[in-house]
Parts: sequence; C-alpha cells; structure tokens
Amino acid sequence: MRNSRKLRMLRNKAAQRQRGRCHYCLEPMWDEDQTAFGKRFSLSSGETLRYRCTAEHLLEKGKGGADDERNIVAACRHCNRTRHRAKRPKDPASYAKYVQSRMGKGRWHPDRLDRQPDP
Repeated sequence: MRNSRKLRMLRNKAAQRQRGRCHYCLEPMWDEDQTAFGKRFSLSSGETLRYRCTAEHLLEKGKGGADDERNIVAACRHCNRTRHRAKRPKDPASYAKYVQSRMGKGRWHPDRLDRQPDP
C-alpha cells in the first residue's frame, strides 16, 4: 500500500474514532465536502480550510513516529499546523491542554462551530 493511501486510511479511521472532531480543539472537521461544511456553519471557503481533517502524528516521523494506528490521530488543519510550526512543539497532551485553554478564552478559532445551529 502506498504511503499516502495508508496515511489517508489511518486518518479516516482516527476521524471515525473521534466522531469527526479534532483531537486537540474538539471542533468538527470536514474531509470530503468542503462546500457542505461551509454551508452548515456559514463559513467562507477560506474559513473552512482551517477545519480540514488532517493526519496528525503524535510522535513526529522525524523523531521515530510511525504511520500506524497508535500514532495517528485526526486533527484540524489549524491545530496540526500550529503545533508543528512552533520552535519546540509541545507533546500531544500538553498541546491539547494549551489549545483547550485558548479555546476557553475564545482565542483559537474565530467561532465555536458547536454553538451554531444545524440547518
């Protein structure tokens, strides 16, 4: 199985386990239908990009992390990118606490998607 196909399969399994929510911020994510997600939450196509489902390696590949079910979770694009852009990325548990703290202060995503009604 090609690596990208395997990673996609692992990401999809993780997203199912997590009920379509980001491992860190717990917000809903989209994988296939960006337009429907945008309509559901009244977001522009640009705003929806931050909620795209990505495969997140809990232990980075560069530090020996493998492409396997125990090491892959689903994370929104914003959380995944922000974690790995740091000079010294936090470990997954510390990062989740950091994100949740920022979410509680309204300083992570522009809006909480859960608070918006479903059509």
